Amino acid sequence: MITTTGLTKVYRSRDREVTALDGVDLSVREGEVYGVVGSSGAGKSTLIRCLNLLERPTSGTVEVNGRDLTALAGRTDRVPAALRAARTGIGMVCRRFDLLSSRTAQENVELPLEILGVAGRRERARRARDLLDMVGLSDQARAYPAQLSGGQKQRIGIARALACDPRVLLSDAATPGPDPQTTRSVLGLLRELNRQLGLTVLLVTHETDVVKAVCDSAALMKGGRIVESGTVAELLATPGSELAEELFPLGVRASGPDRTVVDLTFHGESATRPVISQLARTYNVDIAILDAAVETYRGRQLGRMRIELPGRFEDNVVPIGFLREQGIQVDVAGPAGVRTTAGRTTVREAVR
Repeated sequence: MITTTGLTKVYRSRDREVTALDGVDLSVREGEVYGVVGSSGAGKSTLIRCLNLLERPTSGTVEVNGRDLTALAGRTDRVPAALRAARTGIGMVCRRFDLLSSRTAQENVELPLEILGVAGRRERARRARDLLDMVGLSDQARAYPAQLSGGQKQRIGIARALACDPRVLLSDAATPGPDPQTTRSVLGLLRELNRQLGLTVLLVTHETDVVKAVCDSAALMKGGRIVESGTVAELLATPGSELAEELFPLGVRASGPDRTVVDLTFHGESATRPVISQLARTYNVDIAILDAAVETYRGRQLGRMRIELPGRFEDNVVPIGFLREQGIQVDVAGPAGVRTTAGRTTVREAVR
């Protein structure tokens, strides 16, 4: 549904250039909720604004629902009619809500329809009331933005973004504030709209908890580049995945010369079996559980666990082989921070 190829955005002033996007390749499948995670300045907001060409890319292409938007952009500041038409299929939820203070909630939702000249006044009002009901705010139709909470404003923004019946919904910072209950409520609404309407949702956030709450797939952005991407299950199964470590963080690794620290990643059937107790009984080995992060995701358990085995790596080859035979991804911290994963060796920091 959304594809970018070599997407680059460079901001230029008289004395400097800032590369906000540096060759971004992105692929979002139809009907999924996709999260782009990154710290402030990573390029997330620039990316989402390039997806509907509110920002014109310096180079690269953007395709949405099979249409190359960059080919429709033209070479002037004027927006061609073909691009305006394509944008009606892309809803946008803004970070600061951007509601008009002089209009009621219903009138804010009607605004896109009014601008596009869709239907008559009564039909626009009916459509707006239906959308307010969909986001759970039918009782606030006559309220003004100043009378609404942050979560309610976000819901109004979502309803407005849905006014033209888009196939794609873009959300810049989906969480409206520090209140966890409001955050969960808004994220739950996005997921429900995804199911009900078959919407493809792309949201950007700096919070990995958002990915765990609603996303099917995710990408990690750093310095204007996507450094990792995939489904959450694929990321967990990727040795050394930074995003997997952020989604299911484990504590500081500490190991003596005669101990072996092992990180285990559980997904699928392995997450429901008593593998650790089987290992202890079968090989008569004392296992110390240093940390664990296991959660239910999309109806199944996923997570990671850090354990410590007595003896050096060479002494634990057979127990580690047993763990791998159970379908568990094994990441071993050996001497000098050398980590081996499923037979491959990578040098990484022993302590993060």
